[in-house]
Amino acid sequence: MNDTSEEIASQPAVWAQALALTDVARRELAAPGERVLLLGCGTSWFVAQSIAELREGAGLGETDAVCASEYRPRRHYDRVVAISRSGTSTEVLDALRQVPAGTHRVAITAVDGMPIDSLAEARILLDFADERSVVQTRFPTTVLALARAAFGEDLTHLVDDGKAALVSSLPADPATIEHLVFLGTGWTVGLAHEAALKVREAAQAYSESYPAMDFRHGPVAVAGAHSLVFSFGDVPVSLDEVGRSAGATTYRDQRDPLAQLVLAQRFAIALAAHRGFDPDNPRLLTRSVVLTDAA
Repeated sequence: MNDTSEEIASQPAVWAQALALTDVARRELAAPGERVLLLGCGTSWFVAQSIAELREGAGLGETDAVCASEYRPRRHYDRVVAISRSGTSTEVLDALRQVPAGTHRVAITAVDGMPIDSLAEARILLDFADERSVVQTRFPTTVLALARAAFGEDLTHLVDDGKAALVSSLPADPATIEHLVFLGTGWTVGLAHEAALKVREAAQAYSESYPAMDFRHGPVAVAGAHSLVFSFGDVPVSLDEVGRSAGATTYRDQRDPLAQLVLAQRFAIALAAHRGFDPDNPRLLTRSVVLTDAA
């Protein structure tokens, strides 16, 4: 078993461990009434998108999510939360340095003693969710599980759903799939983006992601017999027929969306194996993007 597969399999146990930090996360992420910005790159940006939707949906206050490389200090925020597994991503560090004085800065990371620590007033350290793999799996899902608990969601079902996703059948035979489309709605749009990224990173395969109803506004035109359309959460069932009418295989289940993401991660690894790729050493990728001045 490769490192990525082992880390995928560890997720239910890691989620359970993270929920012990709910009080800390509630203090740093809930902040009722504050205007909050979440920053991240790649996977962490997609996690930020999901958390922003979850926080606003919980009635805790206006919340935005911005790709760290695109952050400009134009709007006022009471609190800025930066997500970085390594704590070394150049764009995240540069964004934090631009945050106006007086703004409360929070870092969510998996590694102690990294440069991000000196740029934040508070930190949520999830070192037990750190990963050897370049491709992130358990760190982002753990951040999301903790945020959901901090916002008051009942997650008593989550660990069992995650365990079920580890042993359930894959949504399709990887040998028959060349194109994947992931759909979400609300906070699961971020999960759809993350699932598509996992397929690109691990298997170098053609994958897309959209807010669910936008699928019929053009993207369905490229779906066909070798496509898998995978729905997260409360995506309208009618879109399954849209996918099937294009000849695609469609998939959905009733488990928690984070458990559904575990299944999507498993499919990405299976597809990588079918295509002859090593998900622990993805092409052109490193664990952290650290840019030089020349770059």
